Amino acid sequence: MGSNSVVGRRKKYLWQHPSGRWYVRKSVNGKMFYLGRITAEEGTAEFDQQYWEIVSGKKAVAKTSWGALIDALRETDKWAGYSPRYRSDLEQVFEYLTEKIGRADVARLTQADIYDAMEKNRHRVRFANYIPTAISMLSKLAIRRRWRKDNPAIDIEPLRVPKDRQKPHLPWTDRAVEKMREEGEPLPRLIFEIGVGSVQRPGDWVDFQWGDYDGDTLKLRQNKTDTALSLPCTIALKAALDGAKADLGVAPHPSRHILTRADGSKMDYHAMARVMVRERKRLGLMAYDQHALRYRGVMELAWAGCTDDEIASYSGHTSKAMIIKYAGEARQIMRARQAAAKRK
Repeated sequence: MGSNSVVGRRKKYLWQHPSGRWYVRKSVNGKMFYLGRITAEEGTAEFDQQYWEIVSGKKAVAKTSWGALIDALRETDKWAGYSPRYRSDLEQVFEYLTEKIGRADVARLTQADIYDAMEKNRHRVRFANYIPTAISMLSKLAIRRRWRKDNPAIDIEPLRVPKDRQKPHLPWTDRAVEKMREEGEPLPRLIFEIGVGSVQRPGDWVDFQWGDYDGDTLKLRQNKTDTALSLPCTIALKAALDGAKADLGVAPHPSRHILTRADGSKMDYHAMARVMVRERKRLGLMAYDQHALRYRGVMELAWAGCTDDEIASYSGHTSKAMIIKYAGEARQIMRARQAAAKRK
């Protein structure tokens, strides 16, 4: 990707990341291994020196290094099965780990080291909390390969987002729901109905294919929890799906994604988010984001009389904290309305 026109002899193992960082990497038996990162400025004598130190092995790289482990994980079927968005989030952490400990032996990392890394990234909490997630994933592979005996990322406590930076998701109100259904454009309205009707995370919506819909239910395997779910569709969701299928003119192939771009290709998470932001701005609904559609779904299930366990079986929540919060709010609203009716 990058040019090899730097100081000294030709550097055939030199490679530049799209971010601009320079690395030394080598292909062995068709597999690419990162030997190290060059931190000096390109074109300087120091840059030249760092390259040849890495290539000559003066800075030894452990055979069981984190860099080698990251390369190995990328070749697994499990990695291939993750959603593009989830892989993208993890790749950012992998790049960070490659830079910081890519040459270090996997067995030497401790839980304290993980906490130190998280603390150094406190200014970007979401990224910091992905560090133990990535290390845990890598450690499981390391254990299988006998590169280490334990998983140091187990029971790591995540960083909390500072209160002044927290932006709570406001559940969509009846008025907001009515406005979207009455005035929304077809595509954002379909996204809206999938969000409320499926009660899933936005990252799962873009993975639905027509083969997952049998006319009554939607099937999926959650990206975050790997939980398989079969979801009976609400009347509104079924109508939206049937309408979208009819608009195609022909029966869609089972592998065709339900949410697509104008050219029929799969819509990714970020493209979907842009569609929803434009529509929410147009309709004056910016207070209610797409993540909050999941909570609206939880509230509707609570209004229907569902227990927390029944809601969890639908939403796939592994923790009931969010269910208790939003279902509790829904039940309070319902009881207040009942009380108001009696008051009249």
